[in-house]
Amino acid sequence: QMTFGSIFLGNVPVHEEVHRCAGQIHGYKGCVRDFQVNHKELFIIDEALGGRNVENCNVPICDYHPCRNGGTCTSDAENWFCECPKLYSGKLCQFATCDENPCGNGATCFPKSRQDAVCLCPYGRSGILCSDAINISQPSFSGTDVFGYTSFLAYSTIPNITFYYEFRLKFQLANHHSALQDNLIFFTGQKGQGLNGDDFLELGLRNGRVVYSYNLGSGTATIISKPLDLTLNIHVIRLGRYLQKGWLKVDDQKNKTVTSPGRLVGLNVFSQFYLGGYREYTPELLPKGSRFKNSFQGCIFDVQFRTSMNQEFKSPGTPEGHPNSGRSVGQCKDSPCSLIKCRNGGKCIEGGSTVYCECLTGWKGAFCTETVSVCEPEHDPPHLCKQGSTCVPLPNGYTCHCPLGTTGTYCEQG
Repeated sequence: QMTFGSIFLGNVPVHEEVHRCAGQIHGYKGCVRDFQVNHKELFIIDEALGGRNVENCNVPICDYHPCRNGGTCTSDAENWFCECPKLYSGKLCQFATCDENPCGNGATCFPKSRQDAVCLCPYGRSGILCSDAINISQPSFSGTDVFGYTSFLAYSTIPNITFYYEFRLKFQLANHHSALQDNLIFFTGQKGQGLNGDDFLELGLRNGRVVYSYNLGSGTATIISKPLDLTLNIHVIRLGRYLQKGWLKVDDQKNKTVTSPGRLVGLNVFSQFYLGGYREYTPELLPKGSRFKNSFQGCIFDVQFRTSMNQEFKSPGTPEGHPNSGRSVGQCKDSPCSLIKCRNGGKCIEGGSTVYCECLTGWKGAFCTETVSVCEPEHDPPHLCKQGSTCVPLPNGYTCHCPLGTTGTYCEQG
């Protein structure tokens, strides 16, 4: 039987003659876990014969970066918590309203709050959750909503548009104020490709006038109409181009013409034909010269085109008249708010086919039928429990459950 000397973990006692060795020996700083000798686990504290200046290993939890979705981790000697950015919740900021998407039929889910989502409905759908089918013969566009999204329809690429085209359409403004804004009526072009020479074709409203522009790759040609006669209920637009020469006629105004700069004569566009707005809600993604800030507000209908003087006019889309996609587009003169009732003082908000309830303080839910708990972040006034403690609602008010090491009504004392 052989007896070995002691095993020292971390450092050695001062009286040992360690300084006779070459160099200086420093004690280990850190944590030791799962210590084994000959495949036998030693329980470091329980089986130790002695020691000093040894503490329980406590790596701050925030060193592991537990918070998700941009949350900020804060810790003290006893506890830790995540400060979550807006619209995220949970111990790790792991929950967002749209994680479990309540919207149907491919709708765009937008988190209105930590509890509630808004469903921005696709083409042909309406309702709180976009579950109701609607028939659209005269599309109604809602402009740019409060969430920054535009309403739009997207049709397949207009074929054979290179050297000749004619368009005609009618529109009705949602209100006279919208005619003075910066609104896109339609667009097709090489979005996001190349530099200033991108080919594009666009039509919009700016300062109460119709603006028609096109670029064949060697510079932009633009025609601006006279101010719209706002006493007219419906406005009629006819426009076209043959090689470099373009023309525009608005209502009963005189026909106006323009010739594009440079020598190029062909329009080469490959994008879909966007009506009313566009999928991206940042105008900077569109080529220079076509950066209308908002989508159209009102109705656009009877849109037709032809790419030869010998052709009959027809509607865009494949099959004809059918868009590939769309968002927040309703039927002209129909109100989705007429089909729902917001409760407890909630206000119905509509934009095209998108509809939702804006609830008064203290209420939440799709129809404002649920009360906001005193412990929820949206409650006004907010609870006073200090961060790291737990707010627990009571029949009359609330109480704060304090983490270890804190006390006081709101866990404000160490």
